[in-house]
Amino acid sequence: MMRESRLSFHGWTAWAVAGLVGVLAVACRPARSAELDESPLPLQMVRAFPNLKPRRPTVVTHAGDGTNRLFVCTQQGVISVIPNNQQADNPAVFLDIESRVRYTEKEPEEGILGLAFHPQYKTNGLFYLFYTNTDEAHTSVLSQFRVAPDNPNQADAKSEVELLRAVRPYWNHSSGCLAFGPDGYLYLSLGDGGLRDDPHGNGQNLETLLGKILRIDVDHVAGGQKYAIPPDNPFVGQPKVRPEIYAYGFRNPWGLAFDRQTKLLLTGDVGQDLWEEIDLVAKGGNYGWKLREGKHKFMAEGSDARPDLIEPIWEYHHDLGKSITGGVVYRGARLPELAGHYLYADYVSGKVWALKYDVSEKRVVANRQIASATNPYIAIGEDERGEVFFTDVFGQFWLIDRTAK
Repeated sequence: MMRESRLSFHGWTAWAVAGLVGVLAVACRPARSAELDESPLPLQMVRAFPNLKPRRPTVVTHAGDGTNRLFVCTQQGVISVIPNNQQADNPAVFLDIESRVRYTEKEPEEGILGLAFHPQYKTNGLFYLFYTNTDEAHTSVLSQFRVAPDNPNQADAKSEVELLRAVRPYWNHSSGCLAFGPDGYLYLSLGDGGLRDDPHGNGQNLETLLGKILRIDVDHVAGGQKYAIPPDNPFVGQPKVRPEIYAYGFRNPWGLAFDRQTKLLLTGDVGQDLWEEIDLVAKGGNYGWKLREGKHKFMAEGSDARPDLIEPIWEYHHDLGKSITGGVVYRGARLPELAGHYLYADYVSGKVWALKYDVSEKRVVANRQIASATNPYIAIGEDERGEVFFTDVFGQFWLIDRTAK
């Protein structure tokens, strides 16, 4: 699986060591505020689209074109389009580029990892994919595609235009989540390049795109690129700094989503030894990796808290889960009790939570668990109306429903 080694990268030995350290660290963890609501919600995870079971569905999203269709990416290279009907059983193949996509079970953090539709998709038919291609080892591309002119359920596979390329030293920590912001720019998350301990120091190195969240203008071209740099990007004009960088200091951000109402950008960043975190992403922000993991100094050469390092709005210890699956802020109508809550999960423990961040108070006021079986949730996305769907590594879809009385 991706984003973290999980069962194959660090291996059980490293997890066992981290577990022993975790036992010692439990007593040292900061106490939660008495004003924090951590009571379980009377909600549960239930199966959605029971007739569908795609291979390793890494993205579930919509096109914003008024049709409320869902688009699902398999990690191996196929995008399906699904009518938003729970009885759907025969999705159309929207795009098949499996021959261009590199994915192997031995290196399972590659493949298709990001999909975003242009804000004017209804009129221009453009969408964007981030995937590992077959050209050279550990190389991912951000590419633009176009829908077929005569079939809204089929893309033109020949329309690919590569915009950006990212080469990693290792096969893991690809990240690759895509989201268009309210400003119309495209945001892309990239992991630190892999292995463990960020051996190349990519998270803090502003000369590389790795370990960063990028922001680019896909509607214009400049500087010999097939995109332009937004003029207010935080590092424009600075020497030896990639101008695409919007924020930095990330390990392997998984899930990149704007709150429809507040317009805030959130991501979950997968931890290594002890802590998983949720970050509120600000322009020019340094989120600390590998100086810090969560709200804690990372290794002896790390750093204590500093004004120039932005702390996560939330963290959880590895006694609760070992690999965060970042999600979205719920703005649907079906479950009004979840309005404004950031829905996220943990891939290893299968736990699901709803986190409420109070913008005026600038703090988390609730983190409430939702009953779930131990499913390895791989992606969380929303439909056009703001209803949220989860997918797991086995190809199952899930949604949140009220607990039966």
